[in-house]
Amino acid sequence: MNVFLWIVASLLAAVFLMSGAMKLSRSPQQLAASGLGWTEDFAAAPVKAIGALEVLAALGLILPPLVGVAEVLAPLAATGLGVLMFGAALTHGRRKESQMITINVVLLALAAVLAWGRFGPHAF
Repeated sequence: MNVFLWIVASLLAAVFLMSGAMKLSRSPQQLAASGLGWTEDFAAAPVKAIGALEVLAALGLILPPLVGVAEVLAPLAATGLGVLMFGAALTHGRRKESQMITINVVLLALAAVLAWGRFGPHAF
């Protein structure tokens, strides 16, 4: 189970590191043009904040357990990503973007499994 949780953490970290870096490095107009239409509903600052949270959470999933310091940050990061994905699903639901909701629900489920495993029976 530990190997499975590491795989889930690595997958989530890769997805959110890339997603967050994209939000931090591009303007909302560029993001909207690349398919992230929801950015049209937000100012630049919240989009950058979401990107920063995604990058920090991605790092929090991997680095603390890897170096053996403050390992409780990994399940906290997973919980934070779950909350973020819940909000994303609500935003996409408001915009009637059902395909994006599916992606958000899958990522939320992976984050929930990781948080459950690391807070519970398979803590570090």
